[in-house]
Amino acid sequence: MADVIFFEKPGCGGNARQKALLEQAGHRVLARDLVSEPWTPQTLRPFFGDRPVADWFNRAAPTVKNGELVPEAMDETAALAAMVERPLLIRRPLMQVGDRRDCGFETDRVDAWIGLGGDVLEQKMEGCLRPDMPPCPKP
Repeated sequence: MADVIFFEKPGCGGNARQKALLEQAGHRVLARDLVSEPWTPQTLRPFFGDRPVADWFNRAAPTVKNGELVPEAMDETAALAAMVERPLLIRRPLMQVGDRRDCGFETDRVDAWIGLGGDVLEQKMEGCLRPDMPPCPKP
Protein backbone atom coordinates (compact mmCIF):
# COMPACT_ATOMS: atom_id res chain seq x y z
CA MET A 1 0.00 0.00 0.00
CA ALA A 2 1.02 3.61 -0.50
CA ASP A 3 1.91 6.62 1.59
CA VAL A 4 -0.40 9.34 0.24
CA ILE A 5 0.49 12.98 0.88
CA PHE A 6 -2.98 14.50 0.94
CA PHE A 7 -3.41 18.28 0.75
CA GLU A 8 -6.84 19.14 2.12
CA LYS A 9 -8.94 22.00 3.34
CA PRO A 10 -9.14 21.30 7.09
CA GLY A 11 -12.72 20.63 8.12
CA CYS A 12 -13.91 19.72 4.62
CA GLY A 13 -16.35 16.82 4.81
CA GLY A 14 -15.54 15.67 1.29
CA ASN A 15 -11.85 15.48 2.08
CA ALA A 16 -12.63 13.56 5.28
CA ARG A 17 -14.59 10.95 3.26
CA GLN A 18 -11.77 10.69 0.72
CA LYS A 19 -9.13 10.17 3.42
CA ALA A 20 -11.27 7.50 5.08
CA LEU A 21 -11.63 5.69 1.77
CA LEU A 22 -7.87 5.73 1.22
CA GLU A 23 -7.27 4.41 4.73
CA GLN A 24 -9.90 1.67 4.28
CA ALA A 25 -7.99 0.58 1.17
CA GLY A 26 -4.86 0.20 3.33
CA HIS A 27 -3.06 3.41 2.39
CA ARG A 28 -1.37 5.66 4.92
CA VAL A 29 -2.67 9.23 4.59
CA LEU A 30 -0.29 12.05 5.46
CA ALA A 31 -2.68 15.00 5.65
CA ARG A 32 -1.43 18.52 5.02
CA ASP A 33 -3.21 21.86 5.10
CA LEU A 34 -3.73 23.06 1.52
CA VAL A 35 -4.39 26.62 2.68
CA SER A 36 -1.26 27.12 4.77
CA GLU A 37 1.16 25.34 2.41
CA PRO A 38 3.66 27.86 0.97
CA TRP A 39 2.75 27.22 -2.69
CA THR A 40 4.70 28.57 -5.62
CA PRO A 41 3.81 28.11 -9.29
CA GLN A 42 6.67 25.60 -9.52
CA THR A 43 5.48 23.45 -6.59
CA LEU A 44 1.81 23.61 -7.59
CA ARG A 45 2.01 22.99 -11.35
CA PRO A 46 2.99 19.27 -11.24
CA PHE A 47 -0.31 18.36 -9.54
CA PHE A 48 -2.28 19.23 -12.69
CA GLY A 49 -0.39 17.14 -15.25
CA ASP A 50 -1.93 17.41 -18.70
CA ARG A 51 -5.38 18.47 -17.50
CA PRO A 52 -6.81 21.62 -19.12
CA VAL A 53 -6.34 24.76 -16.99
CA ALA A 54 -10.08 25.01 -16.30
CA ASP A 55 -9.95 21.57 -14.62
CA TRP A 56 -7.45 22.83 -12.05
CA PHE A 57 -10.07 24.92 -10.25
CA ASN A 58 -12.36 24.24 -7.30
CA ARG A 59 -15.76 24.90 -8.87
CA ALA A 60 -17.26 25.52 -5.42
CA ALA A 61 -14.93 28.46 -4.69
CA PRO A 62 -17.11 31.57 -4.25
CA THR A 63 -15.27 33.63 -6.87
CA VAL A 64 -15.70 30.83 -9.40
CA LYS A 65 -19.35 30.19 -8.53
CA ASN A 66 -20.29 33.86 -8.78
CA GLY A 67 -18.48 34.34 -12.09
CA GLU A 68 -15.89 36.79 -10.78
CA LEU A 69 -13.19 34.34 -11.88
CA VAL A 70 -13.72 32.33 -15.07
CA PRO A 71 -11.32 29.36 -15.22
CA GLU A 72 -11.94 28.82 -18.94
CA ALA A 73 -10.63 32.34 -19.63
CA MET A 74 -7.33 31.86 -17.78
CA ASP A 75 -3.99 30.74 -19.09
CA GLU A 76 -1.58 28.61 -17.07
CA THR A 77 0.45 31.52 -15.69
CA ALA A 78 -2.61 33.50 -14.55
CA ALA A 79 -4.23 30.40 -13.04
CA LEU A 80 -1.16 29.46 -11.02
CA ALA A 81 -0.73 33.05 -9.79
CA ALA A 82 -4.37 33.17 -8.67
CA MET A 83 -4.10 29.82 -6.88
CA VAL A 84 -0.88 30.74 -5.11
CA GLU A 85 -2.58 33.90 -3.87
CA ARG A 86 -5.87 32.13 -2.97
CA PRO A 87 -5.34 28.39 -2.38
CA LEU A 88 -9.07 27.74 -1.94
CA LEU A 89 -9.28 28.11 -5.73
CA ILE A 90 -7.33 24.85 -6.09
CA ARG A 91 -9.30 21.74 -6.95
CA ARG A 92 -8.79 19.42 -4.03
CA PRO A 93 -7.47 17.24 -2.77
CA LEU A 94 -3.98 17.45 -4.13
CA MET A 95 -2.33 14.06 -3.70
CA GLN A 96 1.19 12.80 -4.07
CA VAL A 97 2.45 9.23 -4.02
CA GLY A 98 6.17 8.97 -4.70
CA ASP A 99 6.95 11.30 -7.59
CA ARG A 100 3.44 11.25 -9.05
CA ARG A 101 0.98 14.02 -8.25
CA ASP A 102 -2.71 14.56 -9.07
CA CYS A 103 -5.66 16.79 -8.20
CA GLY A 104 -9.26 15.97 -7.41
CA PHE A 105 -10.64 12.63 -6.30
CA GLU A 106 -12.10 10.82 -9.27
CA THR A 107 -12.53 7.35 -7.82
CA ASP A 108 -11.79 5.49 -11.07
CA ARG A 109 -8.62 7.51 -11.61
CA VAL A 110 -7.43 7.04 -8.00
CA ASP A 111 -8.28 3.33 -8.13
CA ALA A 112 -6.24 2.86 -11.32
CA TRP A 113 -3.35 4.79 -9.77
CA ILE A 114 -3.01 3.30 -6.26
CA GLY A 115 -6.04 1.06 -5.78
CA LEU A 116 -9.17 1.61 -3.73
CA GLY A 117 -10.89 -1.77 -3.86
CA GLY A 118 -14.48 -2.70 -3.17
CA ASP A 119 -17.49 -0.87 -4.55
CA VAL A 120 -16.01 2.60 -4.18
CA LEU A 121 -16.22 3.34 -7.88
CA GLU A 122 -19.98 3.82 -7.45
CA GLN A 123 -19.57 6.39 -4.66
CA LYS A 124 -19.55 10.14 -5.20
CA MET A 125 -16.28 11.20 -3.61
CA GLU A 126 -15.59 14.60 -5.13
CA GLY A 127 -17.50 17.72 -4.23
CA CYS A 128 -19.66 18.79 -1.34
CA LEU A 129 -22.54 16.61 -0.18
CA ARG A 130 -24.07 19.18 2.15
CA PRO A 131 -27.83 19.29 1.49
CA ASP A 132 -27.88 23.10 1.47
CA MET A 133 -25.25 23.27 -1.31
CA PRO A 134 -26.07 22.71 -4.97
CA PRO A 135 -23.80 20.16 -6.64
CA CYS A 136 -20.62 21.56 -8.12
CA PRO A 137 -20.54 21.63 -11.92
CA LYS A 138 -18.26 19.11 -13.58
CA PRO A 139 -14.89 20.59 -14.56
